[in-house]
Amino acid sequence: MNGAEGLVRTLVSAGVDVCFTNPGTSEMHFVAALDRVDGMRCVLGLFEGVVTGAADGYARMTDRPASTLLHLGPGLGNGLANLHNAKKAHSPMVNVVGEHATYHIAHDAPLTADIEAIARPVSHWVRTARSAAAATGDAAAAVCAATEPPGQIATLILPADSAWQECDGPAPAQAPGERRQATQQAIDDAVHVLRSGEPTLLLLAGPALREAALRTAGGIAAATGAGLMTQLANARLQRGAGRVAVERIPFPVDQALAALAHYRHIVLVGAQAPVAFFAYPDKPSLLAPPGCEIHRLTSAAEDSAHALAWLAQELGAEAGAALVQSSRRPALPQGALDKDSLAQALGALIPEQAIVADEAITTGRGFFPYTAGAPPHDWLNNTGGSIGLGLPLATGAAVACPDRKVLCLSGDGSAMYTVQSLWTQAREGLDVTTVIFANRDYAILKGELRNMGAAQPGRKALDMLEIGRPDLDWVAIARGMGVEAERAATADEFCRALARGIAAEGPYLIEAVL
Repeated sequence: MNGAEGLVRTLVSAGVDVCFTNPGTSEMHFVAALDRVDGMRCVLGLFEGVVTGAADGYARMTDRPASTLLHLGPGLGNGLANLHNAKKAHSPMVNVVGEHATYHIAHDAPLTADIEAIARPVSHWVRTARSAAAATGDAAAAVCAATEPPGQIATLILPADSAWQECDGPAPAQAPGERRQATQQAIDDAVHVLRSGEPTLLLLAGPALREAALRTAGGIAAATGAGLMTQLANARLQRGAGRVAVERIPFPVDQALAALAHYRHIVLVGAQAPVAFFAYPDKPSLLAPPGCEIHRLTSAAEDSAHALAWLAQELGAEAGAALVQSSRRPALPQGALDKDSLAQALGALIPEQAIVADEAITTGRGFFPYTAGAPPHDWLNNTGGSIGLGLPLATGAAVACPDRKVLCLSGDGSAMYTVQSLWTQAREGLDVTTVIFANRDYAILKGELRNMGAAQPGRKALDMLEIGRPDLDWVAIARGMGVEAERAATADEFCRALARGIAAEGPYLIEAVL
């Protein structure tokens, strides 16, 4: 058995059974090993950003790592943006990055690069397998590192000779650490604050946004009068009818400041203290009002569900008292197709247990009120802000949950970053309905130009913010990659198209012309 096969068998025995791949010459022994070893599903992406983004979506829906296969430093570099997003989402992932044979590196061949240096900013754990004998143990250590709470990016670099040399066989799995529990001091502090009578907000993130934990938080809110909110972007939020609804902190700084203005205490439950997405002239970076005290109940690596249950017990709060979202759907819209009619249509048609991969950065900010009463569903956001995640995220979620409809919401500019995802969806027969909001703009950047107080834009500036001339033909693009598609220019057309997309059993794309 060579090192590559030992590595694959180690991954499979540790529970890593999906590999999103984009291989090259240095990885051919690993490719052959993936072919020989039963138990590993291999999904090809035509660009590394698709591979890393899909692994992120898979991890969010399974709470387990997938592996990726990337080609040398440039291949890893092509996947960095969505590795950044995955790191911000605390998604577990094992990257296997090919490397030249150890004796070849000194010759500085064209693809030679410092792969460890490229990997470190987007990885919690980086190691180069120096021999076939080491590769299997390194693989077990990589899976252990990836599954270390709250979920980490592990990057294992595999030189070609470490792959083709003989090894003794797979290594046993290593057990990751358990999530730490909140401290007694953190619980006592939160109890004191929540009983103080002063306006207090529970700011939730991570596993605190799963249904059971949300119900516990809702019981605490009902017992104490505390508010419940979450960050603008979350790895996975379980919402819809019968679940506790939480509002998001708005993206625009002024709106965020207004939403938080009356709170005197913010208790962080797996969340970070609220901060503006960017710095703006004459606006604060920190969004908590002056004099507001920040208290941490749990960090991202701690067990927020356990802490909420403990806190509820101390307060005598009952989860059954939580206010849950009623079941209600807006009527199907008619007339013009705009942000409101899009939101109405989504709220009217989202199917039960859908997974929504949302990268509708501008168009989608108002979707939550209209979709709150839809049947229970999961909502995934881009937590890292690097665009081009929506389509790969949906792809990985569909691989993870083949029995659930995945709905991808993306702006046209964002979708072009990783448009190759559509081909993977077609090849794998994935049940993804993609909605492209075609406004022919980087619309968010036009708003940011105003927010930054920049000068009135001229044609050169606008040409950097608009993506017309020529307009992208999303129906042709999708069909060229094997995905059925249609265009909708009115609300009526969009509702009919979305209903057809949801009824379809494979990939489907709708270009919503705004």
